[in-house]
Amino acid sequence: MEKAFIYGINGPVVTVKNAPWLKMMEMVFVGNERLVGEIIAIHGVDTVIQVYEETSGLTVGEPVEGTGAPMSVTLGPGLLGDIFDGIERPLKSIESISGAFISRGLRPDAVDMDKKWQVKICAAKGDHVQPCSIIAEVKETAVITNKVMIPPNIEGTIEEIAESGEYTCRDTIARVKTADGKTEEIKLVQKWPIREARPYAKREAISKPLITGQRVIDVLFPLAKGGTAAVPGGFGTGKTMTQHQLAKWSDAEIIIYIGCGERGNEMTQVLEEFTGLDDPKTGQPLMNRTLLIANTSNMPVAAREASIYTGITLAEYYRDMGYHVAIMADSTSRWAEALREISGRLEEMPAEEGFPAYLSSRLSEFYERAGYVTNMNGTQGSVSIIGAVSPQGGDFSEPVTQNTKRFIRCFWGLDKSLAYARHYPAINWLSSYSEYVGDLAEWYGENVDKNFMRDRAELVKILREESGLMDIVKLIGADVLPEDQKLTLEIARVIRVGFLQQNAYHKNDTYVPMEKQYKMMKIILYLYDKCRKWVSDESIPVSQISKTGIFDTVIKIKYDVANDELEKIDAIKEKIDALTF
Repeated sequence: MEKAFIYGINGPVVTVKNAPWLKMMEMVFVGNERLVGEIIAIHGVDTVIQVYEETSGLTVGEPVEGTGAPMSVTLGPGLLGDIFDGIERPLKSIESISGAFISRGLRPDAVDMDKKWQVKICAAKGDHVQPCSIIAEVKETAVITNKVMIPPNIEGTIEEIAESGEYTCRDTIARVKTADGKTEEIKLVQKWPIREARPYAKREAISKPLITGQRVIDVLFPLAKGGTAAVPGGFGTGKTMTQHQLAKWSDAEIIIYIGCGERGNEMTQVLEEFTGLDDPKTGQPLMNRTLLIANTSNMPVAAREASIYTGITLAEYYRDMGYHVAIMADSTSRWAEALREISGRLEEMPAEEGFPAYLSSRLSEFYERAGYVTNMNGTQGSVSIIGAVSPQGGDFSEPVTQNTKRFIRCFWGLDKSLAYARHYPAINWLSSYSEYVGDLAEWYGENVDKNFMRDRAELVKILREESGLMDIVKLIGADVLPEDQKLTLEIARVIRVGFLQQNAYHKNDTYVPMEKQYKMMKIILYLYDKCRKWVSDESIPVSQISKTGIFDTVIKIKYDVANDELEKIDAIKEKIDALTF
């Protein structure tokens, strides 16, 4: 392999001259310590490299060696349950080699290449295989079966295939003869470039929600499987906590959590929580279906940029097996900051607030890789992307938030005033929206209740009416309002405190199934209808109704009624019916 030599060093950006054999986006090894880098620009005789490791100590004249291949990740059994950095280096393996800090130039295998896996062969000699055809299965964890697939760029006939038994990731389990006469060896692992989306047969229409167990999301602003959502909010508004809840409780089969430029203490919290959690669906550890990418703020800034693409490529790999994958990117703002820093070092013309002009195209490349698809092997799977955004000072008009809004269909805007009032999740019901509501209406009608969308619309209407009334209340006070408007304010309070506010640390409230969510919404609306009759027909003041304690009883449903005791909600309905004045 020909070598070039370092001509210039500017932080994570390294320049070499007169190396025409190097190609754009090629992975290279930089310096005597063979640091991982990627070619990001070629200007005449100058080749510019982005280095994903710390470059302090590098000197001019050290060698740069090309690999002839793009920046890729290893895909195979053994990924789930592990923790990686932004370029897919397993942190547990690195710790055993170099201790608490990552030494430069370390490149342990992403998966244990010598571990023996029990492989069940699903194909036979002579079979014609298409790209992504499933030829074997491996029980990767207690809950997830890894499906060994033909790489997406290979098609042909199986010349030779192993029998079911124990094999390592180094072993060849099949040989495929392609149309041009080449023989390709198929192993349990394969590689794929991180910046290239894995192919699929057909993109399907969005029709199923990603159930999260969070009432404000599932009822008001649902996210679809294969959809995209953004969680923007200033410091302390609960972005990371919201992402944690979604990762723990959403009904995706695989969870990929990317801590992109996160503070070390937040990332530590994620790692400690996730490794100790049990999956409520299976009773197994949650890590059995979770993959973590930890890229803290003190790690090389360029690795943030790679971590996003690494995460989405791993998600597509499991999608190709027919799984529904949810990817949490926390936070895309810090990824954008990495783009800004690299762009500044390249002396590119800055756009708004110093971000590069290609910020929007990079964001679109990322979010466009979400979707509900029919795979090349006939299975169906999805990748749902939930990206946290950290606008400075909670200003949603800044470039990252505004450009993100162009490419997502679900916007969960976190409100500082709600967070300071200890209303979590602090999702503002007036500024947030979901464009999936219409797409999911049929599913809700068939799987929850035929009146679900009607009741949801009624809930939203009450909250909007309250917003209008609060402007009046601020001016002249609530006492001068007519009784029907006082009732609207009281019921809106019940909705806000008893329904939208949710306690992540309470066993009955941290996760709420759709059945309980609908029953809660139904009882609030039933109370509203009853109170309207009392107020209008019997002229009973709202203050008198309030003295019965019925509003507080309905608010406490979220704590008092366990997920498997829904008959208690019917008892509260009877209590409402029994009220007399």
